Amino acid sequence: MCGIVGYIGKKDALPILLDGLRQLEYRGYDSAGISVLKDDKIKIVKRSGKIKDLVSFIKSHKDLDNSKLGIGHSRWATHGAPTNINAHPHLDCSGNFSVVHNGIIENFSDIKKELIKEGHKFKSETDTEVLPHLVEKYYKRDLKEAVLKAVRRLKGSFALGIISKYEPDKLIGVRRESPLIIGLGKDENFIASDIPAVLRYTKKIIYVDDGEMAVLTKDKVRVFDLNGKGRKKKVDTIKWTVASAQKAGFPHFMLKEIHEQPKVLKQIISSRIKGHSKITLEGINLKDSQIKNISNIIILACGTAYHAGLVGKYLIEKFTHIPVLVDLASEFRYREPIVNKNTLVIAISQSGETADTLAAVREARERGAVILSICNVVGSSLVRISDGVLYTYAGPEIGVASTKAYTAQLGILYLLAFYIAERKSLLKGQLKESLIREFKKVPEILNKILGHKNYISRIASKHLHFGSFLYLGRNVNFPTALEGALKLKEISYIPAEGYAAGEMKHGPIALIDEYRAVVCIAPESHIYEKMVSNIQEICARKGKVIIVSTEGHEGIERFTKEVIYIPKLDELFSPIVIALPLQLLAYYIAVKRGCNVDQPRNLAKSVTVE
Repeated sequence: MCGIVGYIGKKDALPILLDGLRQLEYRGYDSAGISVLKDDKIKIVKRSGKIKDLVSFIKSHKDLDNSKLGIGHSRWATHGAPTNINAHPHLDCSGNFSVVHNGIIENFSDIKKELIKEGHKFKSETDTEVLPHLVEKYYKRDLKEAVLKAVRRLKGSFALGIISKYEPDKLIGVRRESPLIIGLGKDENFIASDIPAVLRYTKKIIYVDDGEMAVLTKDKVRVFDLNGKGRKKKVDTIKWTVASAQKAGFPHFMLKEIHEQPKVLKQIISSRIKGHSKITLEGINLKDSQIKNISNIIILACGTAYHAGLVGKYLIEKFTHIPVLVDLASEFRYREPIVNKNTLVIAISQSGETADTLAAVREARERGAVILSICNVVGSSLVRISDGVLYTYAGPEIGVASTKAYTAQLGILYLLAFYIAERKSLLKGQLKESLIREFKKVPEILNKILGHKNYISRIASKHLHFGSFLYLGRNVNFPTALEGALKLKEISYIPAEGYAAGEMKHGPIALIDEYRAVVCIAPESHIYEKMVSNIQEICARKGKVIIVSTEGHEGIERFTKEVIYIPKLDELFSPIVIALPLQLLAYYIAVKRGCNVDQPRNLAKSVTVE
């Protein structure tokens, strides 16, 4: 959700803070602000709206230049509307302590009442504002100790950046259940919510764990637990570049990331399939004996990752004969899931910082499950609490609507299903080799579809004014329908729903009329004729149909001229292929409607609060 950046060093802090906030815009926000220490005073500028609005306002505040210490924040509103006053950073009564915060302080109301009785004055509606007042209350010439006392009072989640006029040589960061990293430079150091904020300045990163505090000076970083005991930390080197987190000539990050999918999938295949068909899954950390003893599998995820998990269920059950439950991570903790020591939990998250997924995984661990994560971000919170990890290595995904991460997650799930089946002696010989051969064709098929994007754009032009969409799919492409609908409503704000096509007669068919567009997923498959029957039913009710089908099925054009053809391949792999034209359809509809596809309203890239 919110973005945090902090700097201490020899350079001018202001441009570094503003650049860091720009690099974190993809996280989603509705206001922004910065706080710097200058001439023995903490100076704050903050505005509702976009970072460009903050930059314009700052131009009239020349006295912010040449500070060597500061913190910045982009806020996604929770407590209090997105106003100038509620924007971060926040100050104490004296103006001597400044705080930025990502997360939610659950007991802020009780703390606030206590502080008001003691004479503290509050200006905002936020939960965050109690923090600088608590630090002010506990400060006795030791900022570290004051912050430790303050955070021990808090219930909830937080990543904090804190500065004080009394200790101008210190920048403090604290983490509990919200992401925070440290960037290490020469004569300068950084804190941030995510790597892109500091990648322009350093590739040396320390991942702050839950329950840790970092005290930074310009030439030193020390990390402590919340009891003040020192901790040794590993320094990681980031391998991707600033360029990989930029648009590279594309009008939007989303379109760039759609185009990166063939390369991402090819890398997954080439790095994990050796020779003709030998599958190697580095990091899985599952012994063959454990695999053979798996009684059930639970896949935990949210949003797009949940749809990937649904496809995974079809694959894993088909090849391994192990029962699979796919659960929304946000619901998992609030029932009584059947979990034991032979349960394998597969947690899927692009960022590895999704609050609901992390909480669900912790619950599963407490119940004895083995945790395997599928994640894109090395060293993320999810990875650190898992027994094994399969990295997608898709590179930074900046667009809020997930595209290449979805394809990468599917790619890993296909290989995982094959790998487990092989270890259980259920997949071998010619069948395994033929599946791998077909899988290796998919990246080139994706490239061919990208070559027809202008055709998909023309279809989008004809359908962007429809008031709502239905997406229909069957079998392994039912989740594809859900994902297609999610993409459209995320970025175009058009109401869209995905359904299993066989459920149409059980209610949804009542929605069909000439004002509704229906996207029918009908590739060559063993249930193709059933999908054709569904299409006939829709056309009989004057629904406006867009069909995704396989080359060679041109007869389907008797129902509509709007057919998107995909090359022939085994129906098993159709979800990973059909996702791409549905992404393009959503993208072009949204762009033609004038929507901000990279930063849709009300959405954040990483949902780090419950």
